[in-house]
Amino acid sequence: MNELTHFNQAGEAHMVDVGGKDVTSRIAVAQGRIRMEPATLRRIEQGSHKKGDVLGIARIAGIMASKRTADLVPLCHPLALTHVEIELTPEAAESAVYCRTVVETRGQTGVEMEALCATQVALLTIYDMCKAVDRGMTIEQVQLLEKSGGKSGHWVRSE
Repeated sequence: MNELTHFNQAGEAHMVDVGGKDVTSRIAVAQGRIRMEPATLRRIEQGSHKKGDVLGIARIAGIMASKRTADLVPLCHPLALTHVEIELTPEAAESAVYCRTVVETRGQTGVEMEALCATQVALLTIYDMCKAVDRGMTIEQVQLLEKSGGKSGHWVRSE
């Protein structure tokens, strides 16, 4: 990975041609978290938030976002996703909700952007649903953890 593939020889942005690539199983795993006041996390965990099941709605929002990534990120290819899994885990010690997203497809390009987009939108949804009681929430550490499939093979974050 030593060149930016979304630019042609003239330096113009373009959509990468994946037509000649092999169809392979592609998987990407991303993570992130949202930190908040302890009282906000307690409301989420107890289900006492007046807007309803915060984590359930955030999970659905993330899944929907994964399927719409190409509409949001201009040079992403629209993909037929075969699986999206979003885990949202309250972390009392951190006063946070941790998000882990796994996205899969069989195709000619990877699903890293879909996993990152799903993670970010799931966390943004938590922010949106809880901002009336806690505007100081912080979304952080949204990052790719792992990807597999395709010409570049398997990659795992080493940090």
